Amino acid sequence: MDLMTILQVLDSTVRLATPLLLACLAGLFSERAGIFDIGLEGKMLAAAFFSAAVASLTGSVWMGLLAGMAASLVLSGIHGLASITFRGNQLISGVAINFLAAGMTVLVAQDWFSQGGRTPSLMGGGRFEGITLPLAETLRDVPVLGPIYYELISGHSILVYVAFLTVPLSWWILFRTRFGLRLRAVGENPAAVDTAGVSVIGLRFAAVAICGVLCGIAGAYLATGLQAGFVKDMTAGRGYIALAALIFAKWRPWYALYSCLLFGLLQAVALRYQNIELGGLVIPVQFMDALPYILTVVILAGFVGKAIPPRAGGEPYVKER
Repeated sequence: MDLMTILQVLDSTVRLATPLLLACLAGLFSERAGIFDIGLEGKMLAAAFFSAAVASLTGSVWMGLLAGMAASLVLSGIHGLASITFRGNQLISGVAINFLAAGMTVLVAQDWFSQGGRTPSLMGGGRFEGITLPLAETLRDVPVLGPIYYELISGHSILVYVAFLTVPLSWWILFRTRFGLRLRAVGENPAAVDTAGVSVIGLRFAAVAICGVLCGIAGAYLATGLQAGFVKDMTAGRGYIALAALIFAKWRPWYALYSCLLFGLLQAVALRYQNIELGGLVIPVQFMDALPYILTVVILAGFVGKAIPPRAGGEPYVKER
C-alpha cells in the first residue's frame, strides 16, 4: 500500500469520524452532569434534516447550520424537561426522542419536498465546501510532508476543524474551569453541589444544552458537509456508536478522539475495499460494513463493567428538605 492510498484512507477516516466525535463529546458533557442521553441519534437525525431543508430553501448553509442546531436544542429541551424537571426515566426519554426524530423527519420531508422522505441535493452555497489551508498548494510536491499536509490536513470543511478543536476546548472546560468542576461534581454528588449553593438543575440544563449544540453541528455536518442533502435514517446508528465510543473512552475528551478515529477508520476501510483477502481468506464487504456495529456491541458488552460512569448518572436529583 503506497503513501497516497494510506493518506486517502486516513482522509476518509477524518471525515467519517467527525460526526461521531461531535456526538461523543455531546454525550460526554451530558453524562458528566449525570444525564444519560440515548437520544444522540435522534438529535443528529433531526439536525441533519432541518439543516439540509433550510439550506435547500434558503441557499445558505449557515442558515441550515443554525436550523440544525435549533432542532437539536428543542429535542434537548424536551429531554431536559422529562429527565430533570419531571424526573422521568432518562433512557426512556432518549429512546422516545429517537423514535420521534425518525418518524418526524421523513414525514416533514415528504410534506415539504415530495421526494420520498429526502431533501433536494445541495449545491453551491447550500453545503460546506473544503477549505484549502495556507501553503497547501505550494508544499504539495514536497516529499512525504507535502502530501500529508495537502491530502490529509488541508481540504476539509470548516466543521471538521471545529470538531477537532472542540476536543482540547472540552478538556479545558471540564478540567480547568470552575464551570467544568461543578459540572463533573453534579454527575458525581449533586447533593454536595446543592449544599454549596450551586443550582443542580441549572448545571444539568446547561450540560443538556451543550449536548444539543454539538449534536446539531454533527447532524448538520452529515447533511451539508459529508453528504449533499438529507436521506431517510442517514445517521445510520452513529449516535449509538458515539455512545459506545464514549464508554470506551471512559468519559474523557482525548480518549474520545482516539475512539472515534478508530470507528472512523473501520468505516473508511469498509468503504474503500469491497473485499479484503487475509492469508487466502476473503473477508466479504458485508462483514466490513458491519464491523463498526460489531465493535459497538463488543465494547458495550466488555467495557460497561470496567468503565465506571459518573456515580449519579441516570438518577434524578431530589432536593432534601
